[in-house]
Amino acid sequence: MTTGSAAIVVLFCFFGHASGRALAHNWRPAWQAVLYGLLLSAGARITALILFARPIRDPLGELIEFSLLALVIAGITTVSFRFTLAQKMSSQYPWLYERHGLFGWREKRALVTPGDRG
Repeated sequence: MTTGSAAIVVLFCFFGHASGRALAHNWRPAWQAVLYGLLLSAGARITALILFARPIRDPLGELIEFSLLALVIAGITTVSFRFTLAQKMSSQYPWLYERHGLFGWREKRALVTPGDRG
């Protein structure tokens, strides 16, 4: 991988992060984050091939390289989506939910005082 190709991968990883955040802010389903990640991966491969006029190698090598790139970019998109969704749920509905870990939320537990048992 050349320096230019690495720069394109980093740029498309940032696009994946931004896409994950945008999908979460618009309350889209999680499968769309994976789809957007795969589309961004295809865009990164095509951009690298066109920009640097690199000839296409053997199909198996291209498939492996695309699969690894798709795994990274779709993973970044999905992680960003889940993190933003957890942050949004706990900040938009603070009376219902609280953060539970980095990527989750849970319902707030009712405060039980000793005199309220019954």
